[in-house]
Amino acid sequence: MKKIFLYVLILFVLIVGISLYMFDSKDNKELDKKLKELDYVDKKIDYFKYINIDRYIDYRKKNPTLDIIDIVTRVNLNLDYPFYSHTTISNFLNKSNILVNKYIYLPSDYIPNNLEKVDNKYTDGNKLLVSDARISFEEMAMDAKKEDLNIRIISAYRDYNYQKNLYDNYVLKDGKDIADTYSARPGYSEHQTGLVIDLDNISLSYEQFESTDEFKWMKDNSYKYGYILRYPENKEYITGYYYEPWHYRYVGKKIAKYIHDNNITFDEYYVRFIDK
Repeated sequence: MKKIFLYVLILFVLIVGISLYMFDSKDNKELDKKLKELDYVDKKIDYFKYINIDRYIDYRKKNPTLDIIDIVTRVNLNLDYPFYSHTTISNFLNKSNILVNKYIYLPSDYIPNNLEKVDNKYTDGNKLLVSDARISFEEMAMDAKKEDLNIRIISAYRDYNYQKNLYDNYVLKDGKDIADTYSARPGYSEHQTGLVIDLDNISLSYEQFESTDEFKWMKDNSYKYGYILRYPENKEYITGYYYEPWHYRYVGKKIAKYIHDNNITFDEYYVRFIDK
């Protein structure tokens, strides 16, 4: 009786093993087929997510001129979906590498830790930043001042309600579709992180910042202090916002240098090195 039971058990294990092998083999063939369709052969992208493979393929069909790196990056950013859809709450709250964009939002009651008042010498009034961002900004503004350049904050931390009032007014003025191209919806604004600054040079409006010597200096030096131009020119398809030469984001010196040296956005950096 024991021998019969043992034989039955062995047979059962063999059948299950063969079935699993055939199932895995079928799945592997299907996966290989999809990888070849993506031209993902002998390439290593360590942020490639197999769960997204069908989305990669669909995006490739719609954008046949893009290489595999751009496809993976954009799909991982959810750019295959409309803005403000498939949204999730931000990871890395109270971290300098937090990402907030049109897919990733902050809780309405989120207030970053360690908010500190920026020295009024470098603002147009009371402005708050997270401690590390404030220290780095004041150092940057001080060094610029040594070259007779005025880098002044006109907007920094904004809470949820402030952003809501701002956005609602823009919608009344220009309509929702237009407002969405230049203003963040409440909860989706990086200003709420306390890591963002909008600048002017005292003499001219922030909208004219690009024409100033201060902008040229920021372009060459801001990364040395951990700041990046958050919404660069010709990157609207990634960031979702028009070019804003006055808008800078603190990410820390290491990340800022990489972004500067490789001419990418923080969104791209985030999916390649942080959210893997």
